[in-house]
Amino acid sequence: MRVGIVGQRGNRRAAGIVADLYERLAGMGVAVAVDEESADEPAAWPSGHPDPAELGVPVEELAGCDLVVSIGGDGTFLFAARAAGATPIMGVNLGEVGFLNAVPPEDAVDAVTAEVEQYQDRGAIETRDMPRVEASGDGWSLPPALNEVVVQGPRRGHGGGAAVEVRVDGSLYTSGHADGVLVATPTGSTAYNLSEGGPLVHPGVSTLVLTEMCGEESMPPLAVDADSTVTVRVDDAEGAFVVSDGRARQELAVPAQVTLERAARPVRIAGPPLDFFAALGKIE
Repeated sequence: MRVGIVGQRGNRRAAGIVADLYERLAGMGVAVAVDEESADEPAAWPSGHPDPAELGVPVEELAGCDLVVSIGGDGTFLFAARAAGATPIMGVNLGEVGFLNAVPPEDAVDAVTAEVEQYQDRGAIETRDMPRVEASGDGWSLPPALNEVVVQGPRRGHGGGAAVEVRVDGSLYTSGHADGVLVATPTGSTAYNLSEGGPLVHPGVSTLVLTEMCGEESMPPLAVDADSTVTVRVDDAEGAFVVSDGRARQELAVPAQVTLERAARPVRIAGPPLDFFAALGKIE
C-alpha cells in the first residue's frame, strides 16, 4: 500500500503531523509519498528521517497512491483533491470551519492508521462520493470544481457585470444584467455560494444550486437536479471569464456560452463522516 500526504504550506502544525504520519506508516511497512513542498518543510523532519529530496514527489503523482491525506484547511483539501483523481482522500482539519475535513488534528494518526488497516484487511477503503461540477465551452473545459463554478463579467461592481441568460435543460430560467452566476455543489453551498445569498444544502442532497451575483433584477436561488445541464450565455460586456473553485480560470470572448454539468468522476472521501450541523455552528 502507498499513502500520499499533502500538508498546508507554511503551517508548522501541519508539518509536524506529516512527520508523525510518516513515522507511524513507515513502521507499518507502508510506502509513503509526500508532496514536494511538504517534504521540504524544515520543521517536519527531525534527525533520522529520510532525505526530503528522496521522499517528496510532485503533487500530481499522488493520484497513483491508494490513499491521500490532506492536512490543513479547505483550501489544502481542494488542492489535494485536484491531484488525487480517483484516489480516496481524507481531510485533517487545521482550519476554522473545515466542511471538507472531518478528522481533528489530534486524531489524525489513529484515523489514517485505521484506514490503512482496513485496506490491508479488505484490499479496499470505504468511501463516500462528493459530486463535482464541470464547465466547458467552445474548445475549452476547466478542471471539475468540488465547490463551485462562477461565470461573471470582466469585474464585480458598478459597470462591471454582463447580460446573462440562464437555461436549465434548454428551458429559460432567467435573463438580465448581473455581476455573474454561480453554480455550486452541495459541498460548495457553504462557501462562496453562501456569501452571495445562496442556500445551505445538506451534503446528502443530490442537486446543483444556481445563485445570481448582484443582479439588477433579483433572481431567486434555484436548486436543480444534479444531472441537469445548465447553460449560461454571456453577452453585452467588455469580456467575461469562468473560474473553477477559485483557481482555474478561462477567459471568454463575448458573446459566449458556458455549459455546466455534474462531472463524471466525483471526489472519493475516506475516513469518518463529517458532522455537518456541528460544522455549521462554526460559521460566523
